[in-house]
Amino acid sequence: MTVHFDETLDVKGAKCPMPLVKTRKTINSLPVGNVLQVIATDRGSVADFQGWAKTAKNVELLEQETVSENGADLYLHYVKRTA
Repeated sequence: MTVHFDETLDVKGAKCPMPLVKTRKTINSLPVGNVLQVIATDRGSVADFQGWAKTAKNVELLEQETVSENGADLYLHYVKRTA
């Protein structure tokens, strides 16, 4: 599935909890309905984003995927601002 996104946040190299902290700050600056693509290298971000999306009132986790780039795994998260 290809997700349309409006903005990208690159948090490669950031360790827990910084990918989520930076995402929360960025998503709150986006208009309602916009989708943020987050690119992370922290494997723990997958579970972190799932947990956050279950409890947050203003976001929806549309999709997550893992891709390889130059032999390293990248974790892609697509977060939609809903309120």
